[in-house]
Amino acid sequence: MKKELLLVLMLSFGSSVLSADNNKTISSSEKNATKRANAQLKKQQEREEKFAREQTFYMGKNHDLSYAEINPDSIDSVPLIEPDYDFDMDDVYD
Repeated sequence: MKKELLLVLMLSFGSSVLSADNNKTISSSEKNATKRANAQLKKQQEREEKFAREQTFYMGKNHDLSYAEINPDSIDSVPLIEPDYDFDMDDVYD
């Protein structure tokens, strides 16, 4: 019984050490993506604080939509999704 308990404790400790090592190995592209996301979040929070202060809802030409444009730096980090051409509707109606 003691041997089984000791084995379970050793395995759980070993898995926690391995998971800690995996968390430390973050690639530079993930770091850059995190930095971009944090910067974008900060900008959005500033915009929302501005809207809360002004209590104004912009309409039409007065509304600035430049914040909704795609950041060209983030395009490289978007994974390419391959289309699935095996779609077949014949078996749906059987």
